[in-house]
Amino acid sequence: MTTRRPRDLDGERASLQAAADRLLEGTPLHSASGRLTVTELLRESGLRRDVVYGDHKDLVEEFQARVRAQQRTPAISQSLADENAQLQQKLADTAAALAKEREITAALRRLVAELGLELHAMREESGPARVTALPPRRRTSRKG
Repeated sequence: MTTRRPRDLDGERASLQAAADRLLEGTPLHSASGRLTVTELLRESGLRRDVVYGDHKDLVEEFQARVRAQQRTPAISQSLADENAQLQQKLADTAAALAKEREITAALRRLVAELGLELHAMREESGPARVTALPPRRRTSRKG
C-alpha cells in the first residue's frame, strides 16, 4: 500500500492567487491566450479543476469578481487582438492584390492566344515566305 503525500493547501492558494494576479496584470506565464476565464486561471496556476473547486472555490469567486470589476481586456490580450486585426487586414489586402494579378494574367493569356491565332492566320494568307538567303560571309584572317 502506498501513501499519498499530504497536499500543501497554503501553497495551492498562493499559486492560485499568483496566477490570478498575473492574468489580471496581463502577464501570464502558462496561458496562451491570457483571457480572463477560470479555465485560464487553472492553466496558469497548474492546479486541477477538482482541487480548486473543492478547496479553493472562494479564490475562484474572488478572481471572477476582480474580472468583473476590472471591466477591461488585459494589455497583452489587447495587443494580440490589435496585431491580429492588422494581420487580417494585411491578408485581405494581399488576397485582393493576388486576385487583381490573376485577372491581369488571365487577360494577358487571352491576348497572347489571340495574337498567336492572328499570326498563324497571317502566315497562311501570305503563302510561302519570299526570303532570299544571303551567301555566307567570308572570313578574312588578319595577320599582322
